[in-house]
Amino acid sequence: MSRTTWVTIALFGAMSAGTAHSQQKAAVAPAPAPAVQQPIARAQFIREMDTEFNKIDADKNRQLSRIEIDQFQKLQAIAQAQSRNRSLFAQLDADRNGQLSQAEFAKLTPPPPTAGAQQMLTRMDSNRDNQVSQIEYRASTLVNFDRLDADKDGYVSPAEMKAGGIGR
Repeated sequence: MSRTTWVTIALFGAMSAGTAHSQQKAAVAPAPAPAVQQPIARAQFIREMDTEFNKIDADKNRQLSRIEIDQFQKLQAIAQAQSRNRSLFAQLDADRNGQLSQAEFAKLTPPPPTAGAQQMLTRMDSNRDNQVSQIEYRASTLVNFDRLDADKDGYVSPAEMKAGGIGR
């Protein structure tokens, strides 16, 4: 393996492991104040780089295959997901009894989105009386139908829907 390839792989490993470690720490506890970056000696960097390489090199043949890299990344992703799950559980388990009550579990449900009648009223309420009549509703939706019906045959085909940006 060329020196450039080795350094690139080692840097990749060090960066991905550092990122995974940072993400796991962030998920478990609030991020501490940023620490001042300390210089790292070349020899220390090489030791860390080699450690990361060895974590990925499952068969210990000093070569990283696509399978080893994929497997390592998959295991890292699983570890991160498990860490996020543990953190979420800890946040939801308010009484710290190791179980989620119905009330604690309910905190997973996000609040409903804010109602947005104004957008529909702006688009469809042609006489601006803050109500949409059936005639106003039909008129505004038929405008869209007519826009999509490119060949004006009274039908909106799947091809016309797709051309109009509507997946079907």
